[in-house]
Amino acid sequence: MSYLAISVTETPAAEDLALISGQLTAFNEADVGPADRRPLAVVVRDDAGSIVAGISGYTAWGWLYVQWLWVAEDQRGAGLAGRMLAAAEADAKARGCHSAYIDTFSPVALKTYQRAGYVPFGALEDFPPGRTRTFLQKRL
Repeated sequence: MSYLAISVTETPAAEDLALISGQLTAFNEADVGPADRRPLAVVVRDDAGSIVAGISGYTAWGWLYVQWLWVAEDQRGAGLAGRMLAAAEADAKARGCHSAYIDTFSPVALKTYQRAGYVPFGALEDFPPGRTRTFLQKRL
C-alpha cells in the first residue's frame, strides 16, 4: 500500500474543489442517473431597482432545493416569502419537479414555511447552539 497524505484546509484550491465535485457528480450519475441540476433564483426589486428579497437554490433529480431565502427587514410580514416560494415552486414544476425541500433554524421562518405547506421531516438540535435546524419538504 502506498503512502497517502491527508490534509485539512480552510482555503482549498478551486481546482481541487472542481475535481472533487466532478468526480462525485460522475459517480452519482453512474449510480442513479443524471441529476439535471439547474440553478433557480427568485429576485424581488423595489421601484429603485434595489433587491429587497430573493431565493437562491436549484433543481435536481425532480426536487427543488431552496438554499437561501431572504427578505429585507422592512418588507417582512407582508407575505413576500410565501409569494417567492410559490414562484420558485411553479418554475420547479415546469421543470418536472415533484417536490421541494428547505431548512431553517429561524422559528419565524419555520412558521412561514409551514404556512406555505412545508412539513418537517427532520431536525438537528443545537445547530446553531440554542436553536434547532429543521428540515422541511413539500409535495408539488
